Amino acid sequence: MEEKHIWDKTNQWEEELEYLKSIIIKTELVEMVKWGAPVYTLNNKNVLAIGGFKNFFTIWFYNGVFLKDPKKVLVNANEGVTKALRQWRFQSKEEIDEKLVLYYIQEAIENEKAGISSKPTKKEAIVSEFVEEHFKSDMALKKAFELFTPFKQREFLEYIETAKQEKTKISRFEKIKPMILEGIGLNDKYR
Repeated sequence: MEEKHIWDKTNQWEEELEYLKSIIIKTELVEMVKWGAPVYTLNNKNVLAIGGFKNFFTIWFYNGVFLKDPKKVLVNANEGVTKALRQWRFQSKEEIDEKLVLYYIQEAIENEKAGISSKPTKKEAIVSEFVEEHFKSDMALKKAFELFTPFKQREFLEYIETAKQEKTKISRFEKIKPMILEGIGLNDKYR
């Protein structure tokens, strides 16, 4: 089995990513490995990361939305979903302008020092009258549900409340009831 490099999902950008690393280490950022990729931090705050994909390799800036981007090189990888993260994509080593890359990195560092960052927004709480009614008659189920983190509780409630028909809500509830009692989150098998 061929060894995969954690930062290069396709094993085709090793030289290019090493070149990006050689530029980044000229700054005060500290390299760590998070989520299988080199992530560069300042005071333990994520500033940027690099990675290789099928058609490109990239630097992504965690708060790239705040960069001036004079050369218009930054893209939102997931429009409508990604709030602050921006990518700078490359398809060859020759596309990398070291001075320009350092300019963007330095601005990202200065923004981090100034505390310019995106704060996650809290999702509105889901209220499920259907689930609340069932909890009234089954206190053990309610207590087991309350042991879950708010995130996992939300997954269960969304699962029930996105059902359009009452019979679907009932069948979904019957499916999750044993999971709740056993302390198994709705999506634990995927984590």
